[in-house]
Amino acid sequence: MNIQELNELIRLHGAAVYSFCCRLAANRPDAEDLYQETFLKATELCHKIDRYDNPKAFLLAIALRLWRDKRRKFARRQRIAPMESLPEDGLQGRFAGAKEDQPEEIAIAREQAEMVRRAVEALDDAHRVPLYLYYTAELPIEEIASLLKLPKGTVKSRLYHARQAILKCLEAADHE
Repeated sequence: MNIQELNELIRLHGAAVYSFCCRLAANRPDAEDLYQETFLKATELCHKIDRYDNPKAFLLAIALRLWRDKRRKFARRQRIAPMESLPEDGLQGRFAGAKEDQPEEIAIAREQAEMVRRAVEALDDAHRVPLYLYYTAELPIEEIASLLKLPKGTVKSRLYHARQAILKCLEAADHE
């Protein structure tokens, strides 16, 4: 694969990779760094990318590995010399279904999106990552299984349990 073909991959799958990076990273600057690192690594590995064998999954796997490596390094550094955590930048997603001319609907949609985001963030990585890959990156279960090196049934089970945990969290919030 040459650089022109890699540029075409960026054009085709860049938005999906960036969206996935935003979901993994805690804030926008970290997401942008992860996105850039992903395509730098893809440039290094361009000879391994088969554009006919789902390059989107290959790019998402690179992003996931880089994110895990960065978290592992951060955890190790925190054990050695703990630092104060920085506040989140309040990364907000788009609010589908909210009409711009009705402020109440916008406020409700934002509140619901924030509740869902908090519920998803409360999940462990084993459940959160397949959820992001399925809904954000829109990968089929078979590709998620190969990307995470898990059986299909395990991916289905983790998606099911993640959905149940989110539902339980949202129901608990409704009763408060």
